[in-house]
Amino acid sequence: MSNPLRAVPDTNVLIAAAIKPNGLCRALLDAAIAREWQPVVSPLLLSELEEVLRRPKFSARLPDEEAIQQFIAAIATISEIAADPPAATTRSRDRKDDYLLELAIAANVDVLISGDHDLTDLTDPGVLIQTPHDFLTSISTT
Repeated sequence: MSNPLRAVPDTNVLIAAAIKPNGLCRALLDAAIAREWQPVVSPLLLSELEEVLRRPKFSARLPDEEAIQQFIAAIATISEIAADPPAATTRSRDRKDDYLLELAIAANVDVLISGDHDLTDLTDPGVLIQTPHDFLTSISTT
């Protein structure tokens, strides 16, 4: 068996996996648990994920601190932890997304998975960017 694709999941992909247990992004996470692909994250990405999951709008789906911590720990357990990227250069319309590009490039991953048009619409990002649907399709056909 060949090595699975290594990919940086955008925080929005992980959030969708956490709050929609029957959704596409959860299927993507399940595929990672089954070792069909290797998530690559950094401390900064995990910190952002934790901060966003604590927002009031997600409290109905992850109602307590323990659920949030269990989800973060599960992501860290199945992921390769890469160093935070160096200071990001402006590459996208949303500067907050630039660290994801830098992480993907620095970690030399195969794909950056995102549903964010600020990333998916880039013409020359320096790394392949796929939507969760396209990535799931690509690993299902290999």
